[in-house]
Amino acid sequence: MAETQQTEQAPTIEQIREKLREVYDPEIMLNIIDLGLVYDIQYDNGDVLITMTLTSPGCPLGPVIRGEAYAKLKELPGVKDVDVQIVWDPPWDPRTMASDDVKMMLGIW
Repeated sequence: MAETQQTEQAPTIEQIREKLREVYDPEIMLNIIDLGLVYDIQYDNGDVLITMTLTSPGCPLGPVIRGEAYAKLKELPGVKDVDVQIVWDPPWDPRTMASDDVKMMLGIW
């Protein structure tokens, strides 16, 4: 009798993106996806690499946001490890990077 091995299916980039919608910037209470803070998402054999920025280089809540992104993504089946890298180039600009809904909420029109 052959053994069957159950493997966890890898999450799609869209599933990862949707999970990151649960991560909010605590100062303005909007999620990091709609704010346009997430620049890139990569998945490779259980490892997720997130490249993102913060609303400003002096944001004191960067470690909180980074930790929350890590914790949320670790909840996904098929995710073994998460690396959240904070970058400053390009600098975040809500006028070009935020969703239309966020622009309306922030009064940017």
